[in-house]
Amino acid sequence: MANDSEDGRKVLARNRKALHEYHVLDSWEAGIALTGPEVKSIKSGKVSIQEAFARVDGGEVWLHGMHVTPYDPAAGWNADPVRPRKLLLRRQEIRKLIGATQEQGQTLVPLDLHLRRGFVKTTLALGRGKKQYDRREDLKKRTHEREMQRALKERA
Repeated sequence: MANDSEDGRKVLARNRKALHEYHVLDSWEAGIALTGPEVKSIKSGKVSIQEAFARVDGGEVWLHGMHVTPYDPAAGWNADPVRPRKLLLRRQEIRKLIGATQEQGQTLVPLDLHLRRGFVKTTLALGRGKKQYDRREDLKKRTHEREMQRALKERA
């Protein structure tokens, strides 16, 4: 996948659906508590975060709905593919998330999974759901920008 060498990140999976459905208000980088076979499976790209979301439960942040395909060579040690996974954040960041998610219409969604110095991490975003007309406007804007770029390319 893509490798952003300026900050040492290698993106393993993206949640393109999240940017389409939510206005991103703020974002954090969080570690994920994983088992060994899950890490192997994620590094080989067998993960989906399209339906994933995060929730604050009992002072801890949990990632729900992320599907990690079981790693075949470790058949005896594989965990449930869609089990909730604990996100590793600092205490003050968790306090901010608790306050932010109390507001109506705001949710926590993962934008991507990436490697940083060998550790699997996620970019967690605080998002507010877009209305249908917002999605249409974004689509129109992207289409218009794409057509302008294409016209400029043809000119040059």
